[in-house]
Parts: sequence; C-alpha cells; structure tokens
Amino acid sequence: MTSPSLLPPKKVAFFTLGCKLNFAETSHIGKQLIEAGYLKARSGEEADICIVNTCTVTDTADRKCRQAIHRLHREYPHAIMIVTGCYAQLKPQEIAAIEGVNLVLGSNEKFNILEYLQTFENQNNSQIFHSKQQELKTFHPSCSYEDRTRYFLKIQDGCDYYCTYCTIPFARGRSRNGSISEITTLAEKAISEGAKEIVLTGVNVGDFGKSTSESFFNLLKALDELPYEIRFRISSIEPDLLSDEIIKWIAQSCHFMPHFHIPLQSGSNEILRIMRRRYNSELFASKIDTIKKWMPNAFIGVDVIVGVRGETKKLFEETKNFISSLNISQLHVFTYSERQSTKMLEIKEIVPSSERKRRSEILHQLSDEKIKIFYEQQIGKPAQVLWENRRKGEKMLGFTQNYVKVEKNYDKKSVNTIQNIILGSWNREHTALQAVAF
Repeated sequence: MTSPSLLPPKKVAFFTLGCKLNFAETSHIGKQLIEAGYLKARSGEEADICIVNTCTVTDTADRKCRQAIHRLHREYPHAIMIVTGCYAQLKPQEIAAIEGVNLVLGSNEKFNILEYLQTFENQNNSQIFHSKQQELKTFHPSCSYEDRTRYFLKIQDGCDYYCTYCTIPFARGRSRNGSISEITTLAEKAISEGAKEIVLTGVNVGDFGKSTSESFFNLLKALDELPYEIRFRISSIEPDLLSDEIIKWIAQSCHFMPHFHIPLQSGSNEILRIMRRRYNSELFASKIDTIKKWMPNAFIGVDVIVGVRGETKKLFEETKNFISSLNISQLHVFTYSERQSTKMLEIKEIVPSSERKRRSEILHQLSDEKIKIFYEQQIGKPAQVLWENRRKGEKMLGFTQNYVKVEKNYDKKSVNTIQNIILGSWNREHTALQAVAF
C-alpha cells in the first residue's frame, strides 16, 4: 500500500469570474494551496480539484457562473468541484443543485478552503458551508500574484451603501479594511516579487479606514512614500468619496497614475434618487471638471446602468445627454437585471428587455466615440509604457500612465519594463496606438 506522503500532489484548476477583487482573492486561495503542497494544473493536465470563484452582479454573471461549472465538470468529471464567491454566498442551495458541485463555500469560508478540502470525504453529496450576512466581519487581505507586471491588492471589503439595485452588501457584508501598515507590507511583498504596477481593489475602496480609524487619503500617501519604482492605480472610487484634495494630490503624486474609474450609474437625478446613490449629477460633473483641471490628460472610465425600473425614455435621454457633456474617456455599460431581495423590485415601472438592449447599444456607441476622441488627443505626446507579457500575433501590448493601450513588435526583453515612447497613430485594428521610440 502506498504511503499518503508518497502520493503525487493533487492538481488544482481555478476559474474566476467578476471583478478584480475576486481575482485577488483567487490568487490568495491558490497561494494557500500551493504552500500546502498542491499544484496548479497546467493547460491540458487533468485536475483533481476545480475551484470556481463566482460573481452575481447580474443575471448574466449568474449564467456565466453556471456555464463555467458545467464546462469544468465535463472537462474534469472526476475532480472535486468547489464553488465559492458572491453567487455561492447568496444562493448556496441553487449552486449545490448543479451537477458536479461537491462543496459550496460562502464568503467567509473560502479563506479556510484548505480546512474544508482536507476534511472532505464524500464526493457523491454536495455540502454547503455558509455564513450569515451579519457574520461577514473579518477582513482577509489578498493580492494577486500570477501576473508579475500588474498586481491587484485588496485593501477593503464589504459595503454600507445598500443601493436599491445591488446585492453586493448581502454577499460581502459591512465595510471593513486592513490597516495601512498591513497594506503597505503587502505592497512591498508584491514589489519584491516583480510587480511594476499595483491596482488598489475593494468593494468600496474610498471607504477605507472605517474599521481601523484611518483614512483612504492617508493610505495613498503611505503607499506613495514607498522608495521603489512602482505604479499605483485606484480600481474604482465612489464620486462622493473622491475628494478634491485627493484629486489635487494625485496630480503631483510620485507613484499614482492619472487614471480614474468612477461609477456614475445614471445621469438623471431622479434615477440616482431611486437608486439611493449618495450624490447628484452636479457633484459628479464637478469631479470630472476638477480632474481635468489638474490632469488634462487623465483617463476617466465611468460605470453606468441602463434600464433600471423607473427609467422612462425621458430619464434615459437625460442620462445620455449628461454623459455626452462630460469630458470622460470611456463608459462601462451594464444592463439592469432584477436582483432578489433588492429594494428596486418595489418599483412597478419595468423597462422591457428589448428597450434595455437598445439603450445599452446607444451608450456603447457613445463610449466608442469618447474613447476615439481621447486616444486621438494623445497622438504625438510623450509617454511611459509598462509592457506586459501579452501578445497579439507579433505584437505586444502595454499601457501608459494614463491608461492608453499601446502596441509594438514583440520583444521578450521589454516584458515588465517601462519605456519612454512617443504615442504614434492607430494600429491596423484601431484598438491601440503604436509606440514610437524616443
């Protein structure tokens, strides 16, 4: 009989859906398993364990999660299937009923995945380990490490905003965060592993400090003082938490890039009120103006949701016209889908699916126009590009300080290096600008 210690290590396949926060947490889970002796399954290898980290922000996200589980079960029929993440936290019974699922772990339990895996015995039954929402109080620091160019550093979790369309507070609990000391230590570790760029992630990053009596601004300043060649970006920040003081400070920062991702959700004050957002369109516009005043070349990405209940054609036109007036770079357009247990369901006026799709297409077209204008404004300007290990045919890709996508002929020596260039004209596909060396 073979001794357990002589058995080959089990191989694990990971599949992550949703936000960058999920990717950071998957990396944390993977690191735990690798340190315990497990191996990451390579492409084409048979996996003994499959871990799916799910998202539930929309119906489409739920569907993609189910499809991923079905596909992985077909690909690895004998593997232990573990499903975790926001979908698993909100609808564990629904996940457990899917063929092939063995373990369903809630938002707390995923950070003790090794413990549940080591005690798992019966692959013929689905087992659920799931915390109640009020028990989601612990902050678990995470940092992605698979891409040695760009890391995603989790600084905060949970949300206290309870917008009427959103289930994330139910899936992730109240706002909480690590300490400034803890976050800077994780950043230094990522830098030591080769990171050239770190993106600060969380559910509501501007709320950082609530559980440690610190502040987001002080965290930014502490990270900016690190004596390394490193770039920082803020993944997404609520407009009411993006102070003018922070904007002006980033404009002269050593390490923070002129790149903002700000959720608008609607340009209609009536819809913002229905959503229970904590700002109005006037405040949002003032933030855009302040950014452009201090950083004229800053990239500004904006989230918007179309087709929520109560959004009449007139109110959608308000949103479209408001966005048209903004000096922004790109839209991230989301089509509203009903979410169980949200206050939005109390509103009777429903936008038909076909109309939601039409509005989404209109804003996607507007986004295309915005990004074209922004890129063409950058042509001929000097920039510093961080080259990634991504290639498209014979080309490699990188991003400037202000998040302009750039390409050049592939050069392995350039990977994970920062190069001074001049931004040239569009590439053939009109998806990036071409780099011209100094």
